[in-house]
Amino acid sequence: MSKINWGIFVKTTSADWSIDQLPGLSTDDHSRLITCGIHTTLQLLQQGKTPEKRGILASQLQIPIRHVNKWVALADLARIPGVGCQYCGLLLHAGVASPTQLARTPLDRLHRQMLKLQVATLQRRDLCPAIGEVEQWSQQARVLS
Repeated sequence: MSKINWGIFVKTTSADWSIDQLPGLSTDDHSRLITCGIHTTLQLLQQGKTPEKRGILASQLQIPIRHVNKWVALADLARIPGVGCQYCGLLLHAGVASPTQLARTPLDRLHRQMLKLQVATLQRRDLCPAIGEVEQWSQQARVLS
């Protein structure tokens, strides 16, 4: 099912990415996830659906739960088709931890925060997504929430 937004179709299905695309995973972490049968971001979301499941996964992987919590948040944001693995880390560092939170965050404030992060970390304003793109993510997040 698709929803029309400004004359374009908004994809309403979750995007699924190879787990090696998730930002911030070390080679060891990637190997551990593969060993646990987690090959995609949607599989990670399924395995880490509840706090209890995230605790079990952290125990299986022999890593701190905060790492699993971060990866699950990144995978949740990566479900948004326009965000994917390319921008999920930027959103998380800007203070957005879920599609629901993205859908509720004022766009101008979020865009300013992302721009600040891009300038502070990369000294590049041009790498920040345009506010129109962020607005599209928000629309897609509303559909997924």
